[in-house]
Amino acid sequence: MPLPSLVPRDRVFFDLFNEAGQNTVRAARMLQEMLEKWPDEGGLAREILLAEQEGDRITHDIVQRVNTTFVTPIDGEDIYALATQVDDIVDFTEETADFMVIYKIEAPVEQAQAMAGVLVRSCEELAAVLADLRGFKDLERHWIEIHRLENDGDRLYRDALAALFANGIDPMVVIRWKDVFESLEASVDACEKVAHVLEGITLKAR
Repeated sequence: MPLPSLVPRDRVFFDLFNEAGQNTVRAARMLQEMLEKWPDEGGLAREILLAEQEGDRITHDIVQRVNTTFVTPIDGEDIYALATQVDDIVDFTEETADFMVIYKIEAPVEQAQAMAGVLVRSCEELAAVLADLRGFKDLERHWIEIHRLENDGDRLYRDALAALFANGIDPMVVIRWKDVFESLEASVDACEKVAHVLEGITLKAR
């Protein structure tokens, strides 16, 4: 009789991770739109904040279930690490949007738009893994792509900083954009950290 009671709990964990993955995609796409249409789409910062709050809710639900479930479908420490790392992606995404508003950035730059595009693609790959996590199969191609995208993000970040310091831009503008770029890079890096956690989980499942 214990098996039927475990199945719903298994499904809830995987469903919550699927929700978390979709939430990262939603937040990243809104940030991409915000950077492409800035300052006309400044109101998207509020929507991204709501996505960040939804991410916090999902993470709380996952952690609470880990603490109250005797048998979990994945090691409890791995579940906690995965949930918190996924949440970091949306946190950094929201921080980027917040910087755009707080600093009253006048116009977007191509490097930020390109980095946002990398973030969207990274989150889409991550969401695909989390949607299929229950089977633990055919997932490797997704994190290989996430690693490749992280390398692209690093290159764009370095190019963006080089451009900031090479063009005689006002120092205050440099400081503001440096914060934006660092937050964008942190978002992409967080995707790779999730990929590392997922690799570890799937190796244990084999």
